[in-house]
Amino acid sequence: MKTSIATVSISGALPEKLEAIAAAGFDGVEIFEQDFIAHDGGAREVGRMIRDHGLDITLFQPFRDFECLPEPLRSKAFDRAKRKFDVMQELGTDLILICSSVHPRALGGIQRAADDLAELGEIAGARGLRIGYEALAWGRHINDHRDAWEIVRRADHASVGLILDSFHTLGRKIDPESIRAIPGDKIFFVQLADAPAIEMDLLYWSRHFRNMPGEGDLEIRRFMQAVMAAGYAGPISLEIFNDQFRGSNAKATALDGYRSLVALMDDVRRAEPETHIDLPPIPPRVAAQDISFLEFTAQGDEVESLSAFLSTLGFANTARHRNKQVSLWQQGDVRLVINSETEGHAAHVWNTRGLAVCDIGLQVGSARDTVLRANALGSPTFSQPTGPGEMAIPAIRGLGGSVLHFIDAESGLGDVWDVEFAPVDGARPGEAGITHVDHIAQTMSYEDMLSWTLFYTTLFGMEKTPMVDVIDPDGLVRSQAVESSGGRLKITLNGAETHRTLAGRFLASTFGASVQHIALSTEDIFATVTTLMAAGFAPLPIPANYYDDLAARFDMPEGLLDKLKAGNILYDREGEAEFFQVYSRAFAGGLFFEIIQRGPGYKGFGGPNAPFRIAAQKRLGLGKGIPET
Repeated sequence: MKTSIATVSISGALPEKLEAIAAAGFDGVEIFEQDFIAHDGGAREVGRMIRDHGLDITLFQPFRDFECLPEPLRSKAFDRAKRKFDVMQELGTDLILICSSVHPRALGGIQRAADDLAELGEIAGARGLRIGYEALAWGRHINDHRDAWEIVRRADHASVGLILDSFHTLGRKIDPESIRAIPGDKIFFVQLADAPAIEMDLLYWSRHFRNMPGEGDLEIRRFMQAVMAAGYAGPISLEIFNDQFRGSNAKATALDGYRSLVALMDDVRRAEPETHIDLPPIPPRVAAQDISFLEFTAQGDEVESLSAFLSTLGFANTARHRNKQVSLWQQGDVRLVINSETEGHAAHVWNTRGLAVCDIGLQVGSARDTVLRANALGSPTFSQPTGPGEMAIPAIRGLGGSVLHFIDAESGLGDVWDVEFAPVDGARPGEAGITHVDHIAQTMSYEDMLSWTLFYTTLFGMEKTPMVDVIDPDGLVRSQAVESSGGRLKITLNGAETHRTLAGRFLASTFGASVQHIALSTEDIFATVTTLMAAGFAPLPIPANYYDDLAARFDMPEGLLDKLKAGNILYDREGEAEFFQVYSRAFAGGLFFEIIQRGPGYKGFGGPNAPFRIAAQKRLGLGKGIPET
């Protein structure tokens, strides 16, 4: 399978684009004409530069407003095409994209268009070139791939073929199944783009909101299943027009594109096993089961302060690493690790960000398969030297400098706590009622949200929920959750659009630390909060106005409102399903804990309470260290 991407899909000047595309692992590149024209080198130099990066030029595009024109416009269109053929031969590519005309004087007519393409195909064929015809979703007369195919069929020329674009088909809600009937050798090229489901003008939607396969809502897999079933054997290419990508890091965007293509075609191969897809075998999406551990990096007085704070949350220091300055804190199924080593990954994170979550451990179906799939999708393996008696836990580098370790039941990796840690005499896990990690919240800039969502949903068997807006007094934060099939592992992704929001301030003050809050689950929040407050836990103060409003919004059992007020506990309800949450005060630049009780059937995260929680946190101020308790 040859992978390709259009230069218009990523930011930068042409040399920067090519460097990013090659580094991401693509085989080829579509040259978008504007990128070529803006470059200060000639066609031969550009062709050499592309090949020096190990890339093929899979397509030169676009050539607009060609077919069905009256004279003298028709003759001029043929002259323009011949000039583009000259450029193509200098570049060293043999295929040009001709998109259906939007010219106001285009006459239309299936046979007229076929005759024009056949005549141009004769000229192209004499030069060893090919032309591909594509139906623009907003074409003046041709806006459906089925009509475009009829034109190509009638042209009946070896140098004339069809170009399919998922956006133009799926954006118009055309069933892609009709593609299965098209001969594979007459499909010259395939372009892919996903998009969020937005009702708007097709041209504006296409030019500003396309994204990578898997990042939107279009049925890209069904489209590609039909294409491959037709017998297509050419490049699979991305053509993405997106305002956000135009200003994003080119290398990160290109890597997202490569990840999306590999994951998509692996899905297609599994859904259509009889089709031939030349893609190395990779493990399927891995079952992500739970949070195995969360590791903090801390130095000096922070270690004592963080330890005291965890004690107020009911955690107990149950074990210490046999070789390192690392302690294990437990309660229920929750493991929190404090790493105060002065060398290694944790120390590097501390040097950059200070006290922060430096590592996330996930319980997965297969640690080995997780790393193999991650590598195939472009995520590198993470490793650091192991000491005597230490286990090599498989790990990868995630996004934003994060590290993920993987533990499974079958390989014995779960024994790491007995192998590497020595019990603290007489210590037992805390007993404040906390049972497990309900979810973690990772914060990023808004422009990186699609990358994080794609990362999790292509690597693991996780589904994304609809994006929601979280109102901050100083701006807007976009939030989207990804969840495992059983719902045990949940991660909320929060995109900050400005540094003035609480999320944005956290990013700025921690230089990009991702985990901003950790939500712990209990089956009886009132008992848990009572126990924690007796141990010195100071919940985030919630104003009386909030509880007055609750009384107006919900019918509550007698005494419940008073209990909520007493513990600064927030409340939400979905139908009959109840949800309770209480927050710690913030520390370490804005990191905080949440304790929740999730009633049966409640699927959300207390979203209606977020503006009041954020306002309360801002009133209190973030502070520079662990709050006094």
